[in-house]
Amino acid sequence: MDTEAVRSFVRAAELGQLRHAADELGVTQQAVSKRIAALERELGARLFTRTPRGVELTLDGQALLPHARSIVAGADRALAAVRPASRALRIDVLGLRSAQAVVLHEYWRAHPGTDLDVVTLRADDPHVAAAAVQAGEIDASFRSVTDPATLPPDVRMIHAFDSPLELLIGPRHPLASARTLTPSRLRGLRIWVPGIAPRSEWADFYDQLAEAFDLRIDAAGPNFGNEVLLDTLADSADVATLVGARDRYLWPARHDLRRIPIVNPTLAYPLSLMLRATHPHPGLRAVVDHLAALPALPGPSWRPSWATAR
Repeated sequence: MDTEAVRSFVRAAELGQLRHAADELGVTQQAVSKRIAALERELGARLFTRTPRGVELTLDGQALLPHARSIVAGADRALAAVRPASRALRIDVLGLRSAQAVVLHEYWRAHPGTDLDVVTLRADDPHVAAAAVQAGEIDASFRSVTDPATLPPDVRMIHAFDSPLELLIGPRHPLASARTLTPSRLRGLRIWVPGIAPRSEWADFYDQLAEAFDLRIDAAGPNFGNEVLLDTLADSADVATLVGARDRYLWPARHDLRRIPIVNPTLAYPLSLMLRATHPHPGLRAVVDHLAALPALPGPSWRPSWATAR
């Protein structure tokens, strides 16, 4: 089986556009189309259907995709075994505006020659990210498995940094003029965090946080995105949410939202980095050193029970 044809199939499936897959692979769209057509002939199955938006997987394509990813990852590992520094360092973050992405960008700015590929896995369960690290699909992931005993073989998890939480509220909220807040002043507030996914690390984090400080964490309703959340906060006199101090949020000036640090103790969301225990990408060493050099949080802090050692 032609591994480049399989790679073209995987990228087209993930991006939903042959043109985007071709751009990423550095070939023409016609070349990608021919590779996929040859793969379909070899398998005797149709893998994609054309849509106005691009391409969508058929049932056969959906069945093939996880195996195709394994084939591509295996080929990449084979190349990396003899040329470990020949490919970009691929690191998963929760979102491109998350604290992890911000810290990773700071690292890249300090080391602009780094060949870095920042990705976001479409998975809430950190075990999916751990499996991707084990399979070699990514080199590391800023995710936390809350029970380290469930990590796959050859994957380890280290402390990356702690992200202090802030209360984000609108100008009409009773606490809008506060400079700092203690956790006790959050009791009784409606803290809206929509879309808390079951089995995610943040679901466990908010469960422990609510129990430790007797807080009301409201996860009701679907997650329509940050824009809807920010609009709601701007218009409300009683809704608040929690955000990481390094997380990037953008809103119109008319919203006049306020980010208020929480202190005594600081509520710290612990961020971990999962990577292979043996034969990690050589570029990870400098990233780990950068994370270790980040300053610790000042003053007392609260962290959930599963937080890894600093």
